[in-house]
Amino acid sequence: MDTLAFITWNPNIELFSIGSLHIRYYSLCWMIGLLLAYLIVQRLYKQQRIDSKLFEPLFLYCFFGILIGARLGHCLFYQPEYFLSHPLEMILPMRHTASGWIFTGYEGLASHGGTLGLIIALWLYVRKTKVNIVRVLDNIAIATPITACFIRLGNLMNSEIVGLPTDMPWGFVFVRNGEDFARHPAQLYEALAYLVIFVIGWWLYKKYSAKVGTGFFFGFCLTTIFVFRFFVEFIKEDQVGFEQGMTLNMGQWLSIPFVILGIACMVGGKWLQRFAEKK
Repeated sequence: MDTLAFITWNPNIELFSIGSLHIRYYSLCWMIGLLLAYLIVQRLYKQQRIDSKLFEPLFLYCFFGILIGARLGHCLFYQPEYFLSHPLEMILPMRHTASGWIFTGYEGLASHGGTLGLIIALWLYVRKTKVNIVRVLDNIAIATPITACFIRLGNLMNSEIVGLPTDMPWGFVFVRNGEDFARHPAQLYEALAYLVIFVIGWWLYKKYSAKVGTGFFFGFCLTTIFVFRFFVEFIKEDQVGFEQGMTLNMGQWLSIPFVILGIACMVGGKWLQRFAEKK
């Protein structure tokens, strides 16, 4: 196959290294995504006149909720047999090899687990701060898509979560994976989709800011992200062996509950009013 017709993708995955410590572009993308979310939510808190002291602990809750949830989600959803027999590797950014422990970073983070971990972390946050949980969820949801965008760019830098083979001229040849044929850059598709979702969500906020605290923005975020995630999985390679032959893969099955929850929040109802702010 003539690779000149496609995009040859073979970036250096490391930003820099100091001895055995290697900092990857993937980590940089995560940090940029989290920083942008931090600045956006900080701005939202100011605009909504929420005490700045209530914002200060939010970042730590979100950071650890996402990281722990995403890590455990990958380990338990995609590789339970391995990680249940190597439990330390679930929580340590290291892997045990024949030559001893080596630093690898967290190789394997699942967005579904990260979303669930974030929701749990925000529940703990509102128990401490007494900020209305639906307002917090709405504010976080406005910023979340930009973080998701940069995480997928990090996946692209790692040449992971690749798409199926394609003849399209925008196909990527992932040289690092030892391939000489083009695939759909599924990571880039997701990154662009999440960027669009962020822009639309921000526009909706500017136009309908009174809806913050009703659950609408939380529902919009969940619905749009996981609907796209459901359909993009059809052009992705299976991430683990047991997905082969499945009508719907693990990512799609895990997306369905989030889509249902998202639609329910956008529609609203008496069940949500129990938690939403009293207008």
